[in-house]
Amino acid sequence: MRDNPSETHFGFRQVPLEDKQGLVDDVFHRVARRYDLMNDVMSGGLHRAWKDILVNAVNPPRSNHPFHLLDVAGGTGDIALRVIAAGGPGTRATVVDPNGDMLGVGRDRAARLGYEATIAFTEGNAEALPFAEKSFDAYSIAFGIRNVPRIEAALAEAFRVLKIGGRFLCLEFSAVDVPGLDRIYDLYSFNVIPAIGRLVADDAEAYRYLVESIRRFPKPKIFAQMIAAAGFRRVTSQPISGGIVALHSGWRL
Repeated sequence: MRDNPSETHFGFRQVPLEDKQGLVDDVFHRVARRYDLMNDVMSGGLHRAWKDILVNAVNPPRSNHPFHLLDVAGGTGDIALRVIAAGGPGTRATVVDPNGDMLGVGRDRAARLGYEATIAFTEGNAEALPFAEKSFDAYSIAFGIRNVPRIEAALAEAFRVLKIGGRFLCLEFSAVDVPGLDRIYDLYSFNVIPAIGRLVADDAEAYRYLVESIRRFPKPKIFAQMIAAAGFRRVTSQPISGGIVALHSGWRL
């Protein structure tokens, strides 16, 4: 995917591979406390419906049956809180994020809602998860995998930590597939979103990077091939909202 394996992209900039994680961490340190607010503003609230689709796919049991979700790059706890609310008494979640500020937001939210006993927050990296093989029933990552320097390594780790029969679910921005909407989407993304970032979060550059990172992410067919190459079976990609986002799925069988 890259001409030079020692380099990657930070938005549209080419940077040394070892530098990307630090640059990404800096972005999310700066926007952590306003991250969910910005998601509401930028998507017109649509991100909530998209995340509901992801949670429905996770499908936690409504019973006492043990079910453990690993949510990666989910520091604010948004997905984990939704899954716990949807599941029964046996549902648990572990949130992993490399950014301590984002995790702080998630811990505060979980504490306010009384979920300290059902959600654990761990600082860690998607490329080297601090968990044993076959530990989780489901793995989710929402709008985070495009920020991982080595996507193939993250997919391999997802496969490793899932139990046999476990499901990988990735919600990510994708390639708009409706004629005309693609031009409107580009205009909105590169002009409106950075302006909103300046007004709401006082940080246009962070949100310009987020837009650029979306455009750099592999198209659905290519990403599906990467998921399959990691060992997953029954791989699918479901476009949502005209392809603005996609829900990618694979099973460890």
